Amino acid sequence: MIKLTNITKTYQSGKVMVRALNNISLEIKKGEFILLVGPSGSGKTTLLNIIGCLTRITKGSFRLADQEVSHFPDHFLSALRRKKMGFIFQQFNLLSGYSTWENVTLPLLPTGISEKKRKARAMKLLEELNLETRADFMANELSGGEQQRAAIVRALINDPEIILADEPLSNIDMVNVNIVMDILAELKKKGKTIITSFHDPKTLLSRLGDRTVSFQSGNIAKITDGNMNL
Repeated sequence: MIKLTNITKTYQSGKVMVRALNNISLEIKKGEFILLVGPSGSGKTTLLNIIGCLTRITKGSFRLADQEVSHFPDHFLSALRRKKMGFIFQQFNLLSGYSTWENVTLPLLPTGISEKKRKARAMKLLEELNLETRADFMANELSGGEQQRAAIVRALINDPEIILADEPLSNIDMVNVNIVMDILAELKKKGKTIITSFHDPKTLLSRLGDRTVSFQSGNIAKITDGNMNL
């Protein structure tokens, strides 16, 4: 499903040219649960953003569903994200002036789906994550764990094939960590392709991962499959 070949990403930081990724290659199959791990600045979040079509590569090839997408125009990439991808951001990125159900249906606005159908879809997912009683609460009235679950509902609202999660356990307590793990485990059972980034290689989600890709200074240092080093 996802094939990255000899990917390099550089950007300018003041007068310094930073190489965020250095000629890396990785293939991800449909339905895989992939963990990207490494310290801050190692390149894992950059790769996550490239896969999510949020950041363009400098050199190399990025194929998604047998299409070379690295040079497609922005409007095509926006449609691709809307159709195939769901994003769970580390900081939740909910809009405080909108209700929970309005927040989680934001990805549906460009599709032309009516408000009635948007809310019905939202309520179904909110109920699955025990958030239906918070549907009309403003986003800023939710607890941290509720905001994280709302962010997950937003990521799932368009029934995406690929779910991209940046440090999904970092801002929540252990009760909600277990809830999020259960949600991701269920999504894995449904055949979703899940790619997550973590700074801690001992993340609890390692038990769900099919492979762990370890990053160091813009390079893939190691790929592990269970207890086997590849």
